[in-house]
Amino acid sequence: MRKTKPKKRYLLPDPKFQDTLVTKFVNYLMEQGKKSVAYNIFYDAVAQVEKKTNEPGIEVWKRAMNNLMPAVEVKSRRVGGATFQVPVEIRPERKINLSIKWLIEYSRMRGEKTMMDKLAAEIIAASKGEGAAIKKKDDTHRMAEANKAFSHFRF
Repeated sequence: MRKTKPKKRYLLPDPKFQDTLVTKFVNYLMEQGKKSVAYNIFYDAVAQVEKKTNEPGIEVWKRAMNNLMPAVEVKSRRVGGATFQVPVEIRPERKINLSIKWLIEYSRMRGEKTMMDKLAAEIIAASKGEGAAIKKKDDTHRMAEANKAFSHFRF
């Protein structure tokens, strides 16, 4: 166990929307240190969402992020030689991280041609409460619900 917790790093807001959550999302989206490419993908995807839904793109993205945030997850806990899946509530920071990871992960798996199209389509689907990322959240909740009997092993 480490002696001191590492200092919390704070991100600078992004240039267009002045939002730190956008910066965090772009950091997860970025590959091989190409941040400007990641920003272009995100901004283009938001613009495409805006064009398709006739709503502010950043609002649709925020709604998608909120729809993706899970409330509970299961963690493995070893008790007397047996491993139990124990449902635990998720910290607010982790909720955000999971929703970002799932949105990007399932965007990359989609069949559209460019990453911008994939991300835009997944944002629209998640904001409506459908799509692969929402299915992942539902599966996580279902798993926690199924293992509710082991919640007394919570740590």
